[in-house]
This record gives sequence, C-alpha cells and structure tokens, in this order.
Amino acid sequence: MLDAARSRIARVTPQEAARRWAAGAYLVDIRPAAQRAREGWVPGSRVVERNVLEWRFDPASDARLPEATGYDVDVLVLCSEGYTSSLAADALRSLGLASATDVIGGFVAWVAAGLPHEMGTEGV
Repeated sequence: MLDAARSRIARVTPQEAARRWAAGAYLVDIRPAAQRAREGWVPGSRVVERNVLEWRFDPASDARLPEATGYDVDVLVLCSEGYTSSLAADALRSLGLASATDVIGGFVAWVAAGLPHEMGTEGV
C-alpha cells in the first residue's frame, strides 16, 4: 500500500518543502496534538489532523478550509517520519489536488535538516 501510494506522488526533501512553503505552498502537519507536544512543531504550519484531512482540503466540501480554494492548491503533508504523510498525500491527489505531496522523513528529517521548529505545547 505504501509503495503504491509513493509511486503516485513526487515526494520532496525537507529543504525542497521549505522552499515551496516559502513560495506559497501549504505545509500541513497531520500529527495528533500529543505527538506534536512530544516532538515539537513547525511555526506557521497548518495543523490538520489526519482523520479530517480530505474533507478539510477538498474544494467541493462544505467543511473545507479557507485555503482549499481549488484543486491547484500546493499541499505539503508532514507527519512524524514520512509514512502516514505519503498515504495522506496520495489521498489528496485522489481528490484531484495534483500537486499534493509529502516530506521525505517527516518532522524528524525536517528537524535534522536544521529547519525552523519549536518545542513545548504553545503551538500544539
């Protein structure tokens, strides 16, 4: 299942994700609050937990986020280690969000790359 999902998305490194985010993409953290509290978070990222991701980013959904303006929205999905995010990004692509992808290695790789992150419960 994971290999099949990954074959349909163009995964990005943390550095490429940071560049795309700076250019206007949405960095979406799908980890549960307890995991973000334990591991840390990326300031300015959009938190949308995995169990609600599809209907929050589907432009056709009545419960969509304000950011879900169309199927051309650039969504970069972030989980802890880059497994759940691959499945989530593939689900978004199946909705029609053609540029949806995930961050290789997830939050762990983001931190290891020296990219901005915070610890504690303030941003959780």
